[in-house]
Formats: sequence, structure tokens, C-alpha cells
Amino acid sequence: MPRTTTGLRERLVPPYAVMPYRAHVWHFLRVSPTAFHAVLRLMPWGGPLLVALLAGVLRFWNLGSPKAVIFDETYYAKDAWALVHQGYEGSWPKDIDKSVLSSPGSVVIPTDPGYVVHPPVGKWLIGWGEQLFGFTPFGWRFAVAVLGTLSVLLLCRIGRRLFRSTFLGCLAGLLLAVDGLHFVMSRTALLDQVLMFFVLAAFGCLLVDRDRSRQRLADALPVDADGILRPSSEVASRLRLGLRPWRLAAGLCLGLGFATKWSGLYTLVVFCLLTVLWDVAARRTAGARRPYTTVLKRDVLPAFLSTVPVAVLTYIASWTGWILTSKGYFRDWAKGRAGLSPDHLGPIPLPQFDMTWVPEWLRSLWHYESEVYTFHIGLTSGHTYQSNPWSWILVGRPVSYYYESPKPGFSGCPRTETEKCASEVLALGTPLLWWAAAFALLYVLWRWFFRRDWRAGAILAGVAAGWLPWFLYQERTIFFFYAVVFVPFLCLAVAMMAGAMLGRPGADERRRAVGAIGVGVLVLLIVWNFIYFWPIYTGQTIPIDEWRHRMWLDTWI
Repeated sequence: MPRTTTGLRERLVPPYAVMPYRAHVWHFLRVSPTAFHAVLRLMPWGGPLLVALLAGVLRFWNLGSPKAVIFDETYYAKDAWALVHQGYEGSWPKDIDKSVLSSPGSVVIPTDPGYVVHPPVGKWLIGWGEQLFGFTPFGWRFAVAVLGTLSVLLLCRIGRRLFRSTFLGCLAGLLLAVDGLHFVMSRTALLDQVLMFFVLAAFGCLLVDRDRSRQRLADALPVDADGILRPSSEVASRLRLGLRPWRLAAGLCLGLGFATKWSGLYTLVVFCLLTVLWDVAARRTAGARRPYTTVLKRDVLPAFLSTVPVAVLTYIASWTGWILTSKGYFRDWAKGRAGLSPDHLGPIPLPQFDMTWVPEWLRSLWHYESEVYTFHIGLTSGHTYQSNPWSWILVGRPVSYYYESPKPGFSGCPRTETEKCASEVLALGTPLLWWAAAFALLYVLWRWFFRRDWRAGAILAGVAAGWLPWFLYQERTIFFFYAVVFVPFLCLAVAMMAGAMLGRPGADERRRAVGAIGVGVLVLLIVWNFIYFWPIYTGQTIPIDEWRHRMWLDTWI
């Protein structure tokens, strides 16, 4: 009988791992083969949904607490409220936060435009939550909590596709669900969690595109008389892969990320290079003698057109509210510049010729963006919680979003206490997870460099896109919570290391049992660590001694 599956097909599109039915184990647990296989069929979506449900319960529990405007919520919550009501951000009075908390319905939105330094997508999403649930802490945190929960579901599915293992995918998602930084950012109305979601979604879209394009190559390759798939230089070099909608979706997600924070631009560059290199590897595997030349001819232009222009157009479209109004900051700047030479058009001049053909709104937007760029590169003022990116992987300097010291007998502080209590929201990654991730990154780097494991390269690309660019701005004021963008890739790295600890599917039972015990102990310790720090992730009032016990490093204070 002809063989329908060959080594080449498996190299192009690897099959998913299938858990074997071990009769002695499942008989002991009183699980019949029929029930076992029924559960197995449900696991690809059932497992991720259960993990996401856990993440959602944790993130939405008491989401409106603390009832305060914490850290940079003072900017984004109010800007979002103005944005969804009038299309542009207003210039808010400095002392308005107390009025927002005590009587949000009576707060008047300022009509004077405010100078803001981040694009609007994240604020549109925060404003959507405010429209649903009011101008309250729960309202402005709602959308971010939704994205935080969905990102756990995404990571489960991404990990499953990356490792071809439902278990490892769900493990990666579980680790993300119990990471303290991701948890705190999911409960705070800041932009970085929104950026993280779109970066992760773009990565997932590119993974699906990778599988679909390789499947097309496999389907086009010839099969010999024995039913074995054979490489073909002609097919691999000439085949056009046609419309790739998942790559277009990735371009849209990358544009939404860029339209949330400019740091998403680095991810756009890295992911575009990554998907082209995946095409090179696919063409080479299929038999192309000159895969780089083939990709240059067949794939580079379509890859560019389906990502970069889509991302740029998405970015511009995100400013629609500002474009349609006449009151936004710098909105009418170009009108006052009519007839001036290009040298007067802003810090980053447009092309040196007559500018009348460029719409006024676009010239004004360009000027606005150039001013924001100048602001960002010049942001060097010191801050108590600023940190160097070298320290991030070791959780060297977390950021305190909220801190109160209630007296005994007040705000949940027991009357029996002799000192004031502490109530804090600390953006701290679960330490044992991050320290394990430091070792996992070394393992992943080894897998990529010495084994040429594309999965390791993909994980490293995600970490590099979110982390390495900050090393270029050593003089700029930067914070640990920026690292939330690459937290999902750290979880994938730990899951990949856990897969190595478990051993190959064909390993003997003793080897697998020892590996399972090691992975189980590691995961339980990480979960315990998250539970231990729960009070300072959620702003609970605890005795000051208990707070001190959780300050493992002096730099956390």
C-alpha cells in the first residue's frame, strides 16, 4: 500500500503530538479508552479555554480596586474619556483626579486640545470600556483586562502550534496567567499591555501563515511511485504561494501595535524579517537550489505589501478622530504654514518641493509626529522607578503603581497592629518565573545556534523585538513594565525548556516520569510564588512586616 506520509511532508508541516493511551495508568484512574479519546479531541480548544478562564477570573476579580487613579492612569484614563466623546484628547486640569473618583458624571471634558505623545489605539480601547461601564476605575481597566485574558488564550494556541503539543501550549499560557507583571498590567489602564496583545496576535498570525504556505508547497511537490513525497527544485523555485490572508492580518495587528505605542515599530521590522526567513527555509526544504534568490523573486515583495503598507495605513486610520476634528492639538498647524518653504515645515522636513499637493491634515499630522519624536528622544529626566534594561530579566527594579499606609483600625489595617499597614500595587514579574526564564533563554539560544531550531529562533525574535531596542536609549527614562511586551515569549521559552525536561515522546517511562516530576515542581513553585505576592499585586492591606517579607531585594522598595 502506498505510504501517504513521508519525512519531507513532516519536515514541512510537522504533525501534532498525540498522547498515547497507557492502559495501566488510565485503568487505575477508571478512564475508559472511549472517554480518553473524547477528552483528547476536546483538548486543542478545551485546554486553552480553561486556562484563559482561570486567567480571566484572576484578572476581573475586584478589578475596580484600588479605587484610585494609579500611576499613569492619570493620563490614559482621562485622555480615553475625551477621545471617545470628542475625537481628540483634552487638556485636563491637574487637580481633576479627585473629582473623577468622587463624581465622574459631573466632570466636564475640556475642549482645549491636550498635547499627547502616544498614538490613539490603546486609548480608544480604554475609552470603549469607559463607555460600557462609566468613567470609573473598573471602566477604564475593563478593556485592558479583556486583552490580558485573551492574550493567555492566544498564547495557549500559539504554543500548541509552535511546539505541536497541546500540553506545552497550555503550560505557556498558564505561566502567562500567573506572571505578576502581566497580571498587574492586565488590571491597569496603561498602553503597554495593549501593545503586547497586538504583538502576540501578529506573531500568531504569522505562525498560521507559515503553516499554510508550507502546506501549499507540500501539496505541490511530486509523489513517486511508492507514494513518497520528493523535493523538486522546479516546484520550489517557481511556485507562487498566492494570497496569504494571515500575513495581511499580521500586518493589521502590527499596525495596531504601532498605533498604540511607537515601540511597536521595532516588532514590525523584526517580524517582517522573520517571516521572510521562514519562506527561505520552506523553499530550501522543498528543494530550491537558491532559496534566497527564489524568495527575493517570489516572496519579498508580497511580504512587504501585505505587512508594511497595511501597518502604515492602519496607523494613519487610527488618527481618524483627530483628522475629522478641527480642534485637535496641532490639527490646523499646516494652515498657518501655507506658502512657507519646506525648511519651515517642522523638525523632520517633508520632501523638498511644493507641498500644496499634500493634504493639510497630513502635513499637520507629520509635524505633530515630528514633535513627539523630539520629545521621546529627549526624555531624560530622572524618575524614582526608572531602570536599565539589563536588570529587567532579573526583576531588578519593579515599579510601584500605588502605595498607601493605613493606620491601625482604618482601611483594613487590624487594630492590633502597632505600626501602619501597607497597601501596594507593585508591577513585579513573578520572580521564580523570570529567573527560570533567564535559564530558559540560554537553553533556547543554544537550541537556535547549535541545533538550528526554528522554534527557538522565533522565540528569540519575539524577545529581541521587545527588549533589545531599549538598549539603544541608555540615557532615556525607561521602566521595567515596558518588558510586558515580551513576557509571552519568556513563557514560551520556559515551556520549551520544560519540553526538553520531559524528554522525547519515545523516551522510556522512567525518563519521562523524572522529567514530569521536575516540570511539576517548577510549575508549582511558580504558582506558589504568584500566590505569595498576590497581596502586593492587588493592593490588599497587609501588616507592614508581611510587606517587608515580600521585599526580597532592596531595589524593590
